Amino acid sequence: MPASSDRQVVEVEGHRLALSHLDRVLFPGSGHTKAQVLRYYARIAPALLPYARGRPTSFVRAPEGPAGQSWIAKNPPPGSPHWVPRVPVEHREGLTEQIVLDSTAALVAMVNLGAYEVHVPQWTAEAGPDGHDRLVLDLDPGPGTDLVVCCRVAQRLRQLLDADGLTAYPVVSGSKGLHLYAPIRPAPGRAASRYAKELAGRMMGEHPGLVVVSMARAERRGKVLIDWSQNASAKTTVAPYSVRLTPDRPGVAAPVTWDEVAGCQDPADLAFGPEEVLGRVAEHGDPLVGLGGGQGRAPLP
Repeated sequence: MPASSDRQVVEVEGHRLALSHLDRVLFPGSGHTKAQVLRYYARIAPALLPYARGRPTSFVRAPEGPAGQSWIAKNPPPGSPHWVPRVPVEHREGLTEQIVLDSTAALVAMVNLGAYEVHVPQWTAEAGPDGHDRLVLDLDPGPGTDLVVCCRVAQRLRQLLDADGLTAYPVVSGSKGLHLYAPIRPAPGRAASRYAKELAGRMMGEHPGLVVVSMARAERRGKVLIDWSQNASAKTTVAPYSVRLTPDRPGVAAPVTWDEVAGCQDPADLAFGPEEVLGRVAEHGDPLVGLGGGQGRAPLP
C-alpha cells in the first residue's frame, strides 16, 4: 500500500485500483490517514476474510471519517469495480444486490470507496437465512458499567454455552462492549434467535442486578445488555478485525483470548488500534481461528 501521494494506482491480486484521498486525516486524535487505514486492511485481510467470505456484506460508509456524514450501505457503493462479486438478497424493502468480500482486492476496493466498517450476517449467501452457522451475543454496557463488567458476564456465558455443548469465542467490539461467537450447525435464524434469547434470559435470572435483555434505555443503567437479537436473519454484526469509526482514533473489533478476558481490569486493557492488532496477529496468530474454520460446530440445544 502507498505511504504518501494523495492519489496512486496500485495492483492488488491482479486488479488495478486507483486509490484516492490518501492523505485525508480520518481520525484527528491519532492522525490516522486513509492511506494508513487502507494499509491496515490490506495486511489484515488474511485474518478478516474467513469471517466475511461468502456473506452478503453491509458497510458503514463515512468518506470523511467519523466526524463527517456516515450511513449504513447495503447496496454496492457507487464506483464498485465490476469484478467484485455481488449476491441478491431479499429484504423487507425488496430485492437488493450486496457485495461479497472474497479477496484482499475486493476489501481494499471497498475501503477505498469510504466503506470503512464491515458488517456481516451470521449466514452465508449460499446457505441463506435458514442456514445460520454461528451464534452471536452482543454485550453492551449501559451507563455505570463498562467493558470490565462485560468480561465478567462473558465468563459466565461461556460456562452456560459450554454446558450446552457450544464453544464461545470472545471479540472486543472496538467500541464499548464485547461480542461472543459460537459456531453452530446450520439452523434457521428463528431457532438461533430463540436459543440466544433463552440463554440471555437464563443469565438475567441468575444476575438480575447485572444483566438486562430489554432494549429500553431506562432499564439499562448499571447493567449489561445481552443483545440476543443480533441473531435475526435481517441483522448484521461488525466483522472481526473490522475498523470501527470511533471518535478521534480508530478502534478495531479484535479477537481476544479468554485469559485476556479474565485478566481485564480496565477497558484500556482490551482497546486496540490497527497497528496493535497487526502486531498481535503477527506474534500470536488468530485466536478466533476455530470459528472461521468451522471447527466444533454443535447443534443448538
